[in-house]
Amino acid sequence: MRQKDVGQISPFFIKSSLARRNLQKFFSNRLALTGMTVVLLFVLGAVFAPLLTKYSPSYVDMTIRYQPLSAKHWLGTDSLGRDILTRLLYGGRVSLFVGIVSAFGASMIGITLGSLAGYFGGKVDSLILYISEIFMAFPSIMLVIILVGYTGRGLSNLIVIFAITGWTGGMRIVRGKIFSLREEAFVESCKANGIKSSSIMFRHLLPNTLGPVIVDFTLLTGGYVLQEAALSFLGLGVDPSIPTWGNMINAARSLQIIQNHVNLWLAPGITICLFTLAINFFGDGLRDVFDPTQ
Repeated sequence: MRQKDVGQISPFFIKSSLARRNLQKFFSNRLALTGMTVVLLFVLGAVFAPLLTKYSPSYVDMTIRYQPLSAKHWLGTDSLGRDILTRLLYGGRVSLFVGIVSAFGASMIGITLGSLAGYFGGKVDSLILYISEIFMAFPSIMLVIILVGYTGRGLSNLIVIFAITGWTGGMRIVRGKIFSLREEAFVESCKANGIKSSSIMFRHLLPNTLGPVIVDFTLLTGGYVLQEAALSFLGLGVDPSIPTWGNMINAARSLQIIQNHVNLWLAPGITICLFTLAINFFGDGLRDVFDPTQ
């Protein structure tokens, strides 16, 4: 290729070639592709739950308690005669909502604080790092249990607690990226042209950090779904009247059910494991795409 031909290559061609290469890299990763497929199936199942089952998740029929697997009830019924598959589908709505909204809130806090710390540095950076170290000094699940015990159980409380305790990882990712970019020539050019610091941070620097942030978001979502299940099992999560995967395991924790009605705890347990593994595989695939060192 001649020198003048190299100079004629458009930025769009370069970007499209990079995007094509990243897509090929992602789709060649079988675990990541499988993870994405499983996650999409879970999301679609939760969204279209009314179309996939004719039962209500809260309908009680004591005449069909502890029904085994059958064509009418694919996963059987629980101690109150409720269809287990129906409760899994509707429970996925709440569990996935908690995971996604909590991860989004934590990511927004982390992005904002990381941008401030990385761009301004100095005392602002020291203060934000000091606050993050306080949060990181406690095991995450212990800190969540303490805050839930203080504020009380509930869906909104759980989301807020997850968001305010899970921002430290995203903050350090964004801080490190912006810290390395703030001395670049284009930043100096923006300052020379009178562009405000907020615009430089969020319009020019932040887009360069979104790749790792998206990966962190996917991993946070899986972690929060798992934590919600753990807290609900301990009686500290969502109200027991609301169907969630964690509440289903909590309702099946008696020794009599564990020994004689395996489907009551095995179905939600496998569901939680599959979703957590799938979204972690998906996140690992995204990391391979967005991380230039891979």
